[in-house]
Amino acid sequence: MSSSYTIMISNLEEMNRFAAYVASLLAPGDVLLLEGDLGAGKTTFTQGLAAALGVKKNVNSPTFTIIKEYKGKYPLYHMDVYRLGQDSEEDLGFDEYFYGDGISVVEWAHYIEDQLPDEYVAITLYHTDVEGQRKVVLNIKGDRYERLREKVMRYEHFSD
Repeated sequence: MSSSYTIMISNLEEMNRFAAYVASLLAPGDVLLLEGDLGAGKTTFTQGLAAALGVKKNVNSPTFTIIKEYKGKYPLYHMDVYRLGQDSEEDLGFDEYFYGDGISVVEWAHYIEDQLPDEYVAITLYHTDVEGQRKVVLNIKGDRYERLREKVMRYEHFSD
C-alpha cells in the first residue's frame, strides 16, 4: 500500500513543531526518507525530530561521515547518502540500522534505493514562492506507516 499527504509549513518554528509531532508517532525500527530541494529543510526537520526524541547533542548533516548516531529516547541514526552517488553498490550495513532498535532518517535516500526496506515514510520538502514556506509531501509505503499518515492528516494546525 502506498499513499501520500501534502501540508504547507510556514516557517522554521512550524517545521520544528511538525518534526516534534512526527517524532511523537515514531517507534524503534521506523525509517524516514528525506528528499527535496537543496536548503528546503531536510536537516532542520531532523534537528526538530532529534530534539523531540531527547537528543542533547547538536545535530548536523553527516555529509562527510555518512552516518551519525545520537542517543535519545530511542537511538537516532541520521544518514546523508548524497556522497555515495547514483550507482552506489557500497554496502555500509544499512540493514543493521533499518531493522535495529532506533529510528533511521536518510537524506537523499534515492541514492541507495535498492538497499531500502520495503516499508518507510518518504518526506519530500520543496521551496514555494512564499518566503520561508515549505511544501511537505509525505509518501507512505507499507501498512506499518498507515497509522502515521492518519494521525498527520488529523493534525491540522502547526502554527499558533
